[in-house]
Amino acid sequence: MPRSLAQDLSTVTLFEKLGGAAGIRRIVDGTVAAHMRNPVIKARFLPYEDRPERVEEIKQHTCDFFAAGSGGPDAYRGRSMAEAHRDMDIAPEEYEAAADDIMTTMTALNYDAALRDEVYAILQSLKAEIVHK
Repeated sequence: MPRSLAQDLSTVTLFEKLGGAAGIRRIVDGTVAAHMRNPVIKARFLPYEDRPERVEEIKQHTCDFFAAGSGGPDAYRGRSMAEAHRDMDIAPEEYEAAADDIMTTMTALNYDAALRDEVYAILQSLKAEIVHK
């Protein structure tokens, strides 16, 4: 019996729903720009304002992590979230500000509420690895 459209859609990965690597890159680019303006967390990002190569490195690591964690084709080879954020003393308010920037960026890029909710649930699952205050 042929597969139904519903069955085909149920096998679509989050990576694909987000638009693959290009979609994730748009989210990351928009989010980093939002972080640079966000009064709660911009102090953590402004030191990189004059170091575009470092900003690009951070963006690429974020894209790689996001792609691998959402069902993309490549394995993530970077540091764990706990390792990458160790000794940064990130407060819960900072984490929520960063998550809000991601959600706002996704809204601006016209991702639907269900997809944003799926990403937000993942963000919440990572919180304990990143918040250290």
